[in-house]
Amino acid sequence: MTTTVDRHVFDLFVIGGGVNGTGIARDAQGRGLSVALAEKGDLAEATSSKSTKLFHGGLRYLEFFEFGLVRKALIERETLLKAMPHISWPMRFVLPYSPDMRFEGETPTSKLLNRAMPWMKGRRPDWLIRMGLFLYDNLGGRQYLPGTRTLDLRTAPEGRPLQDRFAKAYEYSDCWVEDSRLVVLNARDAEARGATIMTRSKVVEASREGDVWRIQVEDVETGAQSDHMARALVNAGGPWVENVVRNTVRMNSSEGVRLVRGSHIVVRRLFDHDKAYFFQGEDGRIIFAIPYETDFTLIGTTDKDHGQDPSVPAEASAEEKRYLCRFASSYFKKEVTPEDIVWTYSGVRPLYDDGAKSATAATRDYVLSLDAGPATDGPLGSEPPILSIFGGKITTYRKLAEQAIAKLAPFFPGLPGDWTAGVALPGGDFEVNGADALAARLREAHPFLDGYWARRLVRAYGTEARQICAGAGTAAEMGRDFGGTLTEAEVRWQMEHEYARRAEDVVWRRTKLGLRMTPEQIDALDRWMQQERRSRQAAE
Repeated sequence: MTTTVDRHVFDLFVIGGGVNGTGIARDAQGRGLSVALAEKGDLAEATSSKSTKLFHGGLRYLEFFEFGLVRKALIERETLLKAMPHISWPMRFVLPYSPDMRFEGETPTSKLLNRAMPWMKGRRPDWLIRMGLFLYDNLGGRQYLPGTRTLDLRTAPEGRPLQDRFAKAYEYSDCWVEDSRLVVLNARDAEARGATIMTRSKVVEASREGDVWRIQVEDVETGAQSDHMARALVNAGGPWVENVVRNTVRMNSSEGVRLVRGSHIVVRRLFDHDKAYFFQGEDGRIIFAIPYETDFTLIGTTDKDHGQDPSVPAEASAEEKRYLCRFASSYFKKEVTPEDIVWTYSGVRPLYDDGAKSATAATRDYVLSLDAGPATDGPLGSEPPILSIFGGKITTYRKLAEQAIAKLAPFFPGLPGDWTAGVALPGGDFEVNGADALAARLREAHPFLDGYWARRLVRAYGTEARQICAGAGTAAEMGRDFGGTLTEAEVRWQMEHEYARRAEDVVWRRTKLGLRMTPEQIDALDRWMQQERRSRQAAE
């Protein structure tokens, strides 16, 4: 097979199109570096579309004494909120209290409390929860998010869906985020600034040749191969980061990842308000029950070791489904059963392998590992560098990108400083609390939109929703109706601007309209998209 060679030398070549890879690509391109990114599937196809979809500090990480990680994430919440008010918004969480709540047995806090207060027998005391929430409110500072308050569940509306045994709860703040859209918008912004974004493009080999990397890329759909040159390489392979180090780059390394599967279930809406629940189990685990896509409730997540092969599909096991149903049913008056589940998703988190005994205890912080070969006179005398990203969480992706560039900065003298804090992603150029007003103006301009449709478009595209609807005075003028308020105009936008190629890219990542569409409608959409691509290719 013929291999084409791109003689242009990029400053940075990023392997991996998840949140870390696209965040680094955007940050680097914005500083004036020339960047290419290759993703073997669709953007956010793996871990970055399978999260619990929260910008949060990680309340439970306080029990592991991860104060630095929590503080970093709390500060970052509102920085991110300002940059993407269309795909992220504040959410209040209700934490019911019961004396039966217990610690996960291996946390530093539980061990300390068991020694100091053995009569508690592993139970999580009320005062400790309140102290944790005080820290959560104050570690990172707050501008937009209100602090903790106490609820009387016997009279508060948030208590109605819950069993009568719960009399008190704490209500605190975190933020929702549309994780897949976050990744796509980072890639779009990187490309708008000059980056080259390649999806369905697998890096099959990378090797040092003199002072550059030679990266061989294979088009997953056609098999065509191309070679690219870069002065530095970033391995943001997520669950495949260790595989890239050992098999693609062929380096020896003692560092690795612990693959942990997090599973979620989706059921019909279980409560009528817009707040989420934070549930603590008698086994020490926690789950969330979150309002989801207007008419549903998202319940998760589990923490199960996944093994060491990231290519094994991540699917919620029957055991995990039953566990989540039992957990939720121990709080809600209405029993949740496996028969109520309308959809599940599971993601593999590539946690840095710190030797923790359990999946729950493994660190959620990240490690940036730089290899520049045998240095002579410092970084500028080294071989071309590779930076591998181990671990991380969606809330700290932007800070991770800044620190990644700081690691690489010695190889690019004169590089400008940090710039991404608060800089809007595409469509996010409006006020944090301005989504409802934006939706109202969209309905005024396009009266055929109902409230749900307009809000959905604004929550996905922000100010760019006006471009999708431009010129349409009726629903018919949006083009073919694929079902679930998905129209030809929106699909064309995603194909032309957001790298979408198949129906699953559209209905399970860039939107969640698969919950509202039939399998037949999704198949029809996929056939239409493939025909559109063939027609465009023939015309080129």
